[in-house]
Amino acid sequence: MLTGMQIAIIGGDARQLEIIRKLTELDAKLSLIGFEQLDHAFTGAQKEKLSEADFSEMDALILPVSGTSLEGQVETIFSNEQVILTEACLAKTPEACTIYTGITNPYLTGITKQAKRRLVQLFERDDVAIYNSIPTVEGTIMMAIQHTDITIHGSKVAVLGLGRTGMSVARAFAALGAKVKVGARRSEHLARVTEMALEPFHLSDIEKELRDVDIVINTVPHQIVSASVISKMAVHTLIIDLASKPGGTDFRYAEKRGIKALLAPGLPGIVAPKTAGQILANVLTQLLQADLKNRKGKAI
Repeated sequence: MLTGMQIAIIGGDARQLEIIRKLTELDAKLSLIGFEQLDHAFTGAQKEKLSEADFSEMDALILPVSGTSLEGQVETIFSNEQVILTEACLAKTPEACTIYTGITNPYLTGITKQAKRRLVQLFERDDVAIYNSIPTVEGTIMMAIQHTDITIHGSKVAVLGLGRTGMSVARAFAALGAKVKVGARRSEHLARVTEMALEPFHLSDIEKELRDVDIVINTVPHQIVSASVISKMAVHTLIIDLASKPGGTDFRYAEKRGIKALLAPGLPGIVAPKTAGQILANVLTQLLQADLKNRKGKAI
């Protein structure tokens, strides 16, 4: 149970609804900031504006998966009002307050350091990333079907990066009958690709390896599908970029060449918000319960 904990949930999409539902069931007291257009009411949860919330009472702040923008703006699907998280807001919280986010950026990392508050990135955890790769894969398959005129079975697919998402994507497309090659840099990743009975290639050879593929799926979070790479790709190639914004593709040049390139971060929240929200809710529950237990231990 989370009885006695005061938590602010600031912005987010439909995934946050599962988090709210789970935390209220565990008797936490919630302040919902950026949810004034949400029709559903939750017992133990109160809608508030950022300026109205009493941050001095908060044990934890829960941000959307995307965290904040580089200007501090928090995504608010259920509100038309702009919500800006500042260092001044964090400074009002108790020293033991923890900020939970999916991912971070220099702005969010900076203000939490300035306020001397603990920042937890949920997507840095292997369990969250692996569970989250399931709806990501399903969304990627959906996009591949919607934006091509060929079957996945028999198509030539290149997956860039063999992290937690890349591995799941490569395995799923291979299971659907695609001819999958995987680009990576680390020798152990190339070995793993071979073990998976897929075709490995080193990312230094990316220009050559992407010349004759039908679908490119990128998971590398820096620009790897450059103009030089795109200039040598077939015009019919579909690029699906799963990396966090701004992605790893030169979208301007892809458009100039007439190659369809789609930036698709946050797919779980689009294709399966309930499941994606439950994944986050379960992990957050474990972390918050451990935090509460730790505080009670210190109090004794």
